[in-house]
Parts: sequence; structure tokens; C-alpha cells
Amino acid sequence: MTDPAAPWPTELRVSKDRKTLTIAYNTGERHELSAEYLRVCSPSAEVKGHAPSQKQTVPGKREVEIIKVEPVGNYAVRIHFDDMHNSGIFSWTYFLDLGRDRGTHWGGYLGELEAKGLSRDR
Repeated sequence: MTDPAAPWPTELRVSKDRKTLTIAYNTGERHELSAEYLRVCSPSAEVKGHAPSQKQTVPGKREVEIIKVEPVGNYAVRIHFDDMHNSGIFSWTYFLDLGRDRGTHWGGYLGELEAKGLSRDR
């Protein structure tokens, strides 16, 4: 059951250039999340793995775009990216975490790329 006090999305909008997803909540919180950030932080098994040791660093996604966002019940959405990735289910709670803790997630990703000699470009 959903916590009635938890922030609830009031708007989910993909930018015209398909590079940004904006999510607004009933608390007044609003986060603009780039397609690249969402793609590399996808909650899918392909990216997160089934255990922390299986987590993958996904390079070359600087130019990725969102082609479709579809509801999954009333708790999440599935994002379809133009690189054909679409297996991540993004819950409202996960979007909040990505928006609120962007510096940690993004900084960690950039550090992983550097440590592995990978690039954001293709």
C-alpha cells in the first residue's frame, strides 16, 4: 500500500528535444533529469545487476534520447530510450532519490567511467 504522506507526482514531461524528463511532485519539488543520467542509472538488471557486484558502468550515452514513457501500474514508469534500452522500471521513489541525490549518483558514475577508462561519448 502507498504511504498517503509520500510525495506523489503531479507532472511527468519529456522535453521537445527528448533529452530531459521533468517530474514534479505535490510537495512542490521538481526535478529535471537528463536522458543520459536516467539511462546510466536505470534500475534495470542490465545496469544494476542482481547483486552489487554485478553493477555495470554504461559508457557512451551522452546523446541518448527518451522515445517513450509508459505507466507501470500507478507506482512507476518504464522509459524507452533510443538505444533500445527499456527494461528499467522507475518508481516515483526512485525518481525522488535521483533528483535529491543527483550529485552523489552522477559523481559516482563519472568516477567509475574514469577508473575504467570509459567515456560518456560513443
